[in-house]
Amino acid sequence: MSNKDKIKVLYIDDEQNNLVSFKASFRFDYNVFIANNTDEAVSILRQNPDISVILSDQKMPDKTGVEFFEEIRQEFPNPVRILITGYADIESVISAINRGHVFRYIKKPWSEEDIRSSIDQAHKFYITTALLAIKNDELQKAYNELDKFAYSATHDMRGPILSVLGIIDLSKNTEDVGEIKSMLDMMENAMMKLDNYIQNLHDYYSIRRGEVEIEDIHFPDLAKEVCDIYEVTSKMNNVRFTNTVTQTESFRSDDVSLKIILNNLLSNAFKYQQKGQDDRFVELTIEVLKGAAVITVKDNGIGIPENSINQIFNMFYRATNEEVGSGFGLYNVKDALGKLGGKIEVASKHGEGTTFTVTIPSK
Repeated sequence: MSNKDKIKVLYIDDEQNNLVSFKASFRFDYNVFIANNTDEAVSILRQNPDISVILSDQKMPDKTGVEFFEEIRQEFPNPVRILITGYADIESVISAINRGHVFRYIKKPWSEEDIRSSIDQAHKFYITTALLAIKNDELQKAYNELDKFAYSATHDMRGPILSVLGIIDLSKNTEDVGEIKSMLDMMENAMMKLDNYIQNLHDYYSIRRGEVEIEDIHFPDLAKEVCDIYEVTSKMNNVRFTNTVTQTESFRSDDVSLKIILNNLLSNAFKYQQKGQDDRFVELTIEVLKGAAVITVKDNGIGIPENSINQIFNMFYRATNEEVGSGFGLYNVKDALGKLGGKIEVASKHGEGTTFTVTIPSK
């Protein structure tokens, strides 16, 4: 086993003979660092942040082992602390253990078996604590997302409903056919926004809860299925829509995740066009080459402000108020790509357009 794979252990003692003896005894079992004073020990800890176990003699000239452990708790909270002490210091050691400053103590004279057992158990505790910290971070992130989700869902779903209720109330007091038609158009628009929001929610939970099902992907068929939806949008809004698919080799991936990625990127490209501009376009290009699919969606729409580029993949983030979005679309794209092992790049200039380039490896 190489040194980099061994448990990293720091031993502190003011007796040079003890340091030499410790390193000689355990250099084959662990990656051992030694220090004959607390200042040197702190320097070693700063240079080696992955040290998992610290052993310190209790009686040292500058300070006791317990005092040293208390001092380093803020800067080095993760390493597990073991105290080596004589019988006369037992009371102070028990107090330190009770306060949580020390994981275990070993009485002098120590045996190699005691040291090995203590280090191995301390390292297991270190690993368990590190995994727990990761899980706590994930839980906090999930809680924050749930908090944002609860606020956004109630706000974004209630808005279209209130709009429709208001229009219905207005329509009760008019008999003008033209006004009624205009009101119906507004109601349709509100319901389309609500439907879009619900679809994005469905995509979100499909990605979060669904298992990836790997199968052969035929991009010409998949692209036609997705693009047929946007052909209608293209004609209604006078946006030139082209798609080019090149696939000469097999490709395996998850069909549902790929559709979510394509649908959200194309939806945004059509949604954020510049009103009144001539020759508006959306271009989709898919190329499968050397075991990877490269999907490019390009438009000459309103573009993304430079200060928003790094935030557009965050949940509920909206880079513009020109169109009402759910704030889920690009978040879902990034989440789906995470499951497929893919990546996404964006190039955009405000007022000129945006290009998204997605690269996904074949499974």
